[in-house]
Amino acid sequence: MTMLFKLLSILILSLSLSACFEPPYTNLNNEQLKTMLDQGVVIYDVRRPEEWRKTGVVEGSRLLTFVDKSGRLKPDFLPKFTAEVDKNQPIILICRTGNRTDTLARHLVEKLGYTQVYNVRDGITRWIREKNPVIRPS
Repeated sequence: MTMLFKLLSILILSLSLSACFEPPYTNLNNEQLKTMLDQGVVIYDVRRPEEWRKTGVVEGSRLLTFVDKSGRLKPDFLPKFTAEVDKNQPIILICRTGNRTDTLARHLVEKLGYTQVYNVRDGITRWIREKNPVIRPS
């Protein structure tokens, strides 16, 4: 009985804590992304150049690499990004699957005070899988 009680307690605690882990930014699906792009919200593709060339990018994307192949922050990323994007400007982030942009979006909101950060859920892979158009970067 004691083991069952412990397991039940852990399950209840896990479920209650999971509600506390809502991201501090907004996730977008592809339909929401299209709407925001139509409204003129800027989208940043933070993948690496070889990734842009391999898959293409969402039309209108600003291309700015966030991390290198080893996962290290590119030294010029934050200075360039913060110089271009006001903290109260709505901004969309996209990467391959949404993992890099999750990390970046959290940092922008929690550490740098950005107020309108949007992450494309499942990144460019879902965009392409759902047959949305891409362009080849120049």
